[in-house]
Amino acid sequence: MAGSPVATVVPPLAQSVQEMSVNGNEPPPQYFLKENSIQPMDSFLPSDPIPIIDISLLSSSSLSSKGGEEELQKLKSTLTSWGCFQAVGHGLSSSFLDKVREVGKQFFALPVEEKEKYSRATDGIEGYGNDPILSENQVLDWSYRLFLRLQPVDQRKLRLWPENPTEFREVLDEYGTKVKIIMDVLLKAMAKSLNLEENSFSSQFGERAVMQTRFNFYLSCPRPDLVLGVKPHSDRSGITVLLQDKEVEGLQVFKDDKWFKVPVIPHALVVNLGDQMQIMSNGIFKSPIHRVVTNSERMRISVAMFNEPEPEKEIGPVEGLIDEKRPRLYRDVKNYASFNFECFQKGVVPLESAKI
Repeated sequence: MAGSPVATVVPPLAQSVQEMSVNGNEPPPQYFLKENSIQPMDSFLPSDPIPIIDISLLSSSSLSSKGGEEELQKLKSTLTSWGCFQAVGHGLSSSFLDKVREVGKQFFALPVEEKEKYSRATDGIEGYGNDPILSENQVLDWSYRLFLRLQPVDQRKLRLWPENPTEFREVLDEYGTKVKIIMDVLLKAMAKSLNLEENSFSSQFGERAVMQTRFNFYLSCPRPDLVLGVKPHSDRSGITVLLQDKEVEGLQVFKDDKWFKVPVIPHALVVNLGDQMQIMSNGIFKSPIHRVVTNSERMRISVAMFNEPEPEKEIGPVEGLIDEKRPRLYRDVKNYASFNFECFQKGVVPLESAKI
C-alpha cells in the first residue's frame, strides 16, 4: 500500500483485467513478474506451518490463566518468527463474516457502470479500481480493489462508499468496529509478551489512528505461472487483519527463503504485522513479505483491514526494547505512509531506509 500517489501520464491498457479474464486473453507484459522478483512462483511448502492463535485467551481477564500465559508466549514466538498467524476465538460469528464477504461479492458483481460511480480519482487511492499506474516499468496486479477509510470517522469519503448493495455501509461500519476491538486486544497482548506496559504500542498510534479497508477481487487468470494478484510486499500498517475467501486459497507468506501457503480456515482471520510494528518493536516482531497468486479457474475475494498511527505522530522503537545487547535499529519516523510511498517511487525498501 502506498501513500497518496502523484498522477503520471501512462498510456492506458487496451483491455481491462475483467475483459481479459472473461475472454481468456493472454495478459500483456505489464503483468508479468520481473526477473528480480522473489522467485520462483512454485517455491512454497505445505500449508500447515502457519500458526493458529486463540484471541479469546489474550484478553486481560484471560492472561492470568495458564492457558492465557501459554498463548501469550505462543504469540510472541509467532510474531518474532512469522509475523503473522490465523486468529480464532475472535468473537465474530461465522454468519457475520459470511455477510462481510457477501456484500463485497455483490458489489464486484455489479455492472461496470455501477461500480465506476465509486471510482478512485486519478491522483487518489480511495475508491474502486486498480492500483494507480505510476510508471511504465510498473508490474501490474491482476485484481480490482475497493479502498475506503473508516477512521477517523470525520475523514470518511462517503461518496465512495457503495449504496448498492443496500447493506454495504452498515456491514462495513460494524465490521470495522469489531476488528478494531481485536486489534486493541492484540496491541496490549504484544506489549505484555515483551514485558512492557500494555499501552507501549497503542499509545504510539494516537487518538486519531487511521483505519482503512480494502476489498480485493481477483479474477481468474489464464497465466498463473507469470501473473500475480498482488506483488510481493510488506504492509505499511501497524497491524493488518485479513478475511480470506471462504474456499479459494491465494495468500502466501515468505519465510526462510520459501513461500508458504496460508490455508483457508473459513472463519479464521489472518493477522499480519506491518512495517510500523517492526519499527516500534525495534525489529523483534517481523513485518512479513507476502503475495497473492492467481488461479486459472476460480475467482477470489478477500477483505483487508489496516490500522496505522495517525500521520503526524512520530513513531519509533519503544525505549524498553533498546539496550546494550539490542541497540536501537530504527530512527523515529513521521507519516510513514508518505515515507513508504517515496521509497516505493525510488525503488528502495522502506524498512531498510528507516534503519539507523
